[in-house]
Amino acid sequence: MSDSRPGAEQRRNLFALSRADFDRALATFIDRPYRLNQIYLALHRRGVEDIHEMTELSLALRAELSRHFYVATPRITERQRSADGTCKYLLRLHDGATIEAVDIPSDGRRTLCISSQAGCALACTFCVTGYWGAGRDLSMGEILAQVRLINREAGTTPSSPAPNIVFMGMGEPLLNLQAVGEALEVLTPSTSWKRITVSTVGIIPAIETMATWRRRPNLAISLHAPDDQRRSQIMPINQTYPLAELLACLRRYPLERGRKITIEYLLIRHFNDSLEDADQTALLLRGLRAKVNLIPVNPDSVLDETMIPPDAATVERFKNRLNQRGLFTTVRQRRGDEVHGACGQLRAFGTKAHGVRARQEPGAKPVSEPR
Repeated sequence: MSDSRPGAEQRRNLFALSRADFDRALATFIDRPYRLNQIYLALHRRGVEDIHEMTELSLALRAELSRHFYVATPRITERQRSADGTCKYLLRLHDGATIEAVDIPSDGRRTLCISSQAGCALACTFCVTGYWGAGRDLSMGEILAQVRLINREAGTTPSSPAPNIVFMGMGEPLLNLQAVGEALEVLTPSTSWKRITVSTVGIIPAIETMATWRRRPNLAISLHAPDDQRRSQIMPINQTYPLAELLACLRRYPLERGRKITIEYLLIRHFNDSLEDADQTALLLRGLRAKVNLIPVNPDSVLDETMIPPDAATVERFKNRLNQRGLFTTVRQRRGDEVHGACGQLRAFGTKAHGVRARQEPGAKPVSEPR
């Protein structure tokens, strides 16, 4: 909810604050921890969108807080639904930035693909978000709002099955690790940690931080090539965190019993789709508790014309070869591509205006390191 009342520019948006900033900002007005928690839960679990709706607080306290704070939440401004039931949403944030999120129904359960940044600085050649360049980190509230708003659109009730949640939308989640971690704490326990997956290109310092967490979501790694030369060609971040260092980090990563790291492998015709590439990938992953998810690349008009998926027979041969080498392997079904809602196609409608392809110099550090 935007706020246009006089003085709003001097007030702070409670919804956009991290938990630490939230506690610090309210400390002047509230000295009882349970009150802080009441307000925090009202915003992020009950979905209150105005301070005056927090009826557990006194009228005087609500009036005082309203003089210094307001609540502004994202809004869904456009919806695009594909024939398979996948729905892509455009959300406009309080500062005018836009993001996209996708609701993917399948077999009686839904998967929500949500964004962690408004844009992406990593410039992977197969990703439309990266084509249009960097934006900004999302706040914890902006991450949570995607789940809340899409669930509301879907008409979920307390008795509805909790959706799977995948951080595979716009942006690199581990370059916004603090906000992602705070959002995970709020999303659980209503959604099990085992139903949440965070996908990353392999930001090693952030993976090492996640390894220290008491509870962890599923981890997915964007691999996409079995050697440094080709991986760097399509993923400049590989020059900062090369394969040997990334795989060593993953082998140290603690996994609960029965859980595996998901290795995402984008298949690009005549680039990384041969049986020799499958053998090299199996060798690279030897000894790692992992499963492989093959993703035929999704073409897009802004991407290089070489971004073409292999034919179905090639994909099947690649999958079978990995299975023969002892790697449990699946193929991700294309969902929502007709509305540009498939893997790698999220752009946000407003980003076209930026008009400049993101670039990253060889060996450059990411624009922002995890906090």
